[in-house]
Amino acid sequence: MTLGAGPQEQTAALRYLTFDDNNLLPALFGEHDRHLARIEQQLGVVVTSRGNQLAISGPEWAADAASRILNGLYVRLQNGLGVSPSDVDAALRIEQTPETHGIVADAMIELRTARRRITPRSRMQARYLEMLDTTELVFALGPAGTGKTYLAVAMAVVMLEAGRVDRIVLSRPAVEAGERLGFLPGDLKEKVDPYLRPLYDALHDTMHADKVTRRMAHDDIEIAPLAFMRGRTLSNAFVILDEAQNTLPMQMKMFLTRLGENSRMVVTGDLTQIDLPKGQKSGLADALEILQGVEGIGVTRFTAADVVRHELVTRIVGAYDARGQRGTQP
Repeated sequence: MTLGAGPQEQTAALRYLTFDDNNLLPALFGEHDRHLARIEQQLGVVVTSRGNQLAISGPEWAADAASRILNGLYVRLQNGLGVSPSDVDAALRIEQTPETHGIVADAMIELRTARRRITPRSRMQARYLEMLDTTELVFALGPAGTGKTYLAVAMAVVMLEAGRVDRIVLSRPAVEAGERLGFLPGDLKEKVDPYLRPLYDALHDTMHADKVTRRMAHDDIEIAPLAFMRGRTLSNAFVILDEAQNTLPMQMKMFLTRLGENSRMVVTGDLTQIDLPKGQKSGLADALEILQGVEGIGVTRFTAADVVRHELVTRIVGAYDARGQRGTQP
């Protein structure tokens, strides 16, 4: 993806950047200058390095964009963060989005957890993080790989560690491709754990394993199927419902009305991946219709452009979305 073509392409420009700390340049340029090569490829510029100075030549809009990206990545390094190929792609993605053209610095929003420093990798992720921090009830919609659940868990961990909430409650409906808990082997924990594994993974990616174990032993962190939420009021908590497209309308109403004082609630889901029996309406779709325009509720809608996994995953999601828009069936 490149910035839109236009008359400005005809204006050639040359930009110079000078960096004070030579020790940061290998990380900025990437192994064998792969980061510079990626920027050249995506923006259609030529980047030449000489000592601690870069010369960027190409269309004016592209040279300016490359300058902003490299300055932003250099600031990351100055702040003690790394620069990986995915970070370069994230900076390119944000710079290439018309709504955020020229504001790559917004990607410097940062969540600091014990194991990770997390920054948004798309314009929508930056908005999502801001919404998670300021809005009591947030719906996050979109395909896999956009960070809906991961960023919500990371924000929950940050708020728990900062004392802004007393506990984290993570939940999922126990519905996957027609399977039901009663048909699975093992005790209750063994039955539900496979459905909740993505939540465990996100927790362990942001907290040390021993702290997760201690927090769970003291009920500071609770992971449970949606059915366990009935009859509860969740106060001073950060509550996340994952895979919410697989709830029924009454289940969704039950969950949303668990919200208590000084709590945050996040509902994530992908309306293109509903595993409910045919003919049953998704509680997520139902809630979005009913709650449209209700004050105090935020909605973030991710698209294939926000997928931040392997580049091939982005293309796969885009292909599926394109077929859905054509209305074709397998």
